[in-house]
Amino acid sequence: MTSPRTATGPAAGQAAPVVLRNVRLGSGGPLAHLVVDGGRIAALTPASATAPAASSAAGEGVDAEGRTVLPGLWDAHVHMVQWASARRRVDLSGAASAAAAARVMAGAARTARLPADEPLIGFGFRDGLWPDRPEPGLLAWSEPAGRPVALVSNDLHTAWLNRPALRRLGAADHPTGVLREAECLDAVARLGAADPATVDRWVADAARAAAARGVVGLIDFEYADNLADWTRRAAHAPLDLRVTCAVYPAHLDDAVARGLRTGDVLQDTGGLVRVGPLKLFVDGSLNTRTALCNEPYPGMPAGGQEYGLLQTEPAELERLMGHAARHGIHSAVHAIGDRANTIALDAFERTRCAGRIEHAQLIDRSDLPRFARPGLVLGIQPAHAADDRDIADHHWAGRTDRSFAYAELARAGARLEIGSDAPVAPLDPWVGIAAAVHRTGPDGRPGWHPEQAIALPDALAAAAAGRAGLRVGDRADLVVTEDDPGRAAPRGLAGMGVFCTMLGGRFTHRADEA
Repeated sequence: MTSPRTATGPAAGQAAPVVLRNVRLGSGGPLAHLVVDGGRIAALTPASATAPAASSAAGEGVDAEGRTVLPGLWDAHVHMVQWASARRRVDLSGAASAAAAARVMAGAARTARLPADEPLIGFGFRDGLWPDRPEPGLLAWSEPAGRPVALVSNDLHTAWLNRPALRRLGAADHPTGVLREAECLDAVARLGAADPATVDRWVADAARAAAARGVVGLIDFEYADNLADWTRRAAHAPLDLRVTCAVYPAHLDDAVARGLRTGDVLQDTGGLVRVGPLKLFVDGSLNTRTALCNEPYPGMPAGGQEYGLLQTEPAELERLMGHAARHGIHSAVHAIGDRANTIALDAFERTRCAGRIEHAQLIDRSDLPRFARPGLVLGIQPAHAADDRDIADHHWAGRTDRSFAYAELARAGARLEIGSDAPVAPLDPWVGIAAAVHRTGPDGRPGWHPEQAIALPDALAAAAAGRAGLRVGDRADLVVTEDDPGRAAPRGLAGMGVFCTMLGGRFTHRADEA
């Protein structure tokens, strides 16, 4: 990773000194006073000592009253515009069938206060266990009004469109209206498009909500020109998060021409926006049955895709990774099925690239030692293990002992970073932390494959971009929790209260001022 370039912009000023008094240093840690100055932790003194004063008249003292301070949290995999948009979309998460999803959308259409030509978009269905299939006839109610209607799956890999929506996309003759993978991503991006000012307002709202959950940074894998979009946002107003921007192949040549390398800080972003990795896809998803596996999906007809979908041929994957690496850009490779993860690992070995494998949901145990490759990070989403357990038990029957296998990966020496894949799961790291530790979700069912749980300290570090503990000189990206995470029950951990969040010494959330 290269040395960061000099950053300027509206967020680059130094925050005033702050003293956090009577704060517990980590889960189960001692009480202390923590001094922040110059955007960094300037001192840590025992609570038994007199609390130091801030170093200037502008300084502030905050009594934490025994609350717990931790390194600020990161979400290592977000689609920020889609998450910001999904917060405003029709909730389809409870739909148990295609017919039920269509009924939810029909009800929403009757009460929607939208311009007549604005698409009505639903989000969050899981069709992996539906007893019926999405069919054009189920959305026929929407056609007389001419409003485009789109239903987007929770994993973002399937979109179900009515005829007006297909006509808007120039695909009126599509036989089913069900789009998958690249077609889906393109359709959702086009149908959900709004003017940049509106999108940026939605994103800013989502960023504030993330800060209220202790988030100080994220890696944005939005299907867009993220470097341009985040530079624009930072120029308009100070950001409440640090952002690492994924680069898609369509924008790779431009990044190379500008001399940008992974880790570089973008100009005019207040030092908060960095160049991230090149995003590439090996396969699809579990729910869509396009995750590439070594064994076929039950009930899928033979003919080439019963094992899933190979999105990028190995030779092309290695060519793109090698090209990016020669220009200082790492790669982030989407791989969910066990065959896909083997292909991704092969590509990292052959190109000798640094970077990430995103998801790694099903693994071949013979590959375990290879996940510990130096310079390789696994971006994992533990909330998916809780959400997709029934789908996995059906489609990956007999193999779920090595799915979402975080304990085995950690023991093998893999470096794990927790994300949400929002909007697939909420942009809330506590949900992922709780799922990693307890292997259960909001439904409270007993832990699924509890042998793959990881310890709380490891989960907290994986949710903080690898930071474990607090030291003088560290950047003051901090979260103060209402309770000690080590004493929380599963639901309490997932819903952990956040007293305040600090970004470079600047408060981005204060519960006592909300």
